[in-house]
Amino acid sequence: MSDALINGLAGAGGGIIAQLITYPLQTVNTRQQTDRDPKKQKKKAGTVEQMYQVIQQEGWSRLYSGLTPSLVGTACSQGVYYYFYQIFRSKAEAAALRRKKEGSGDGSVGMLSSLMVAAMSGCVNVLLTNPIWVVVTRMQTHTKKSPSEEVPSIVSEQAIVGGIEPPPYATSNAVQEVFDEAGIWGFWKGVFPTLIMVSNPSIQFMLYETLLKKLKQRRASRNSNKGVTALEVFLLGALAKLGATVVTYPLLVVKSRLQAKQAIGVDKRHHYKGTLDAILKMIHYEGLHGFYKGMSTKIVQSVLAAAVLFMVKEELVNGARWLLLKDAANVVKSKPT
Repeated sequence: MSDALINGLAGAGGGIIAQLITYPLQTVNTRQQTDRDPKKQKKKAGTVEQMYQVIQQEGWSRLYSGLTPSLVGTACSQGVYYYFYQIFRSKAEAAALRRKKEGSGDGSVGMLSSLMVAAMSGCVNVLLTNPIWVVVTRMQTHTKKSPSEEVPSIVSEQAIVGGIEPPPYATSNAVQEVFDEAGIWGFWKGVFPTLIMVSNPSIQFMLYETLLKKLKQRRASRNSNKGVTALEVFLLGALAKLGATVVTYPLLVVKSRLQAKQAIGVDKRHHYKGTLDAILKMIHYEGLHGFYKGMSTKIVQSVLAAAVLFMVKEELVNGARWLLLKDAANVVKSKPT
């Protein structure tokens, strides 16, 4: 089994576990990002309060709306990303060793090379998996009224923004809705800001590998044979994700606005023709504050998810390598001398 495949499968496994743990936070955060009701600006509900409101008005299941396609998307995204990351990383390391033999460099992959490797892996991932995340965003922002609520004769702004429809609202409904709105290209809505957001995992992995390298160098300088623990990987992953999220959050909000259900012929504030149109309308109607809606929730969700992902991935990779080495040793022992 190749190292790229081991990292790809481990990344998929770690991503699924992290997604299961943090999904309710992700659902609330997506709703915060796509909320365009000016009446709510005066009274803002916190993350916990919003989760409670969803449970009271729509039931527990709404916090996990879109979980199935999200898990598929997470497994695909992490698997594709880590697979191509390992391939590009191996090529970068080989190139660094060649330069060392030629008398240029110390044989290690530099920060810029690490950034390029992560960026290329991210671009491949985005282009292949964007349709899944469009469907997930639709399902997360779809809302239903509680039984006690009366249906008004005039559609409210919240209905416009969230896309209120009679339950049940399954994955097939979201797929059909996207296709009816914009055809096959509707599944690549928000792909431009998402491609720019490739800088998020690029920054994340650059920070993570830099911190990990410094930690290992510090251990080596002290002549310590102690390896990096799961807790240390958890903390390094959390710190790296925190830095990346703060820098790229506005792009995430724009992407969510584009992928959520669009209101046509009702209020121009609720309909975006493209990335630039979304940015200009958000600046005009909401100000810079609109680009940071739900950021605190996203920081908690992203940092926790990334920390769990890194920790689980490293443990899975180490476990897989240990099993492979054990099997290889057993094969050697079983051969007649």
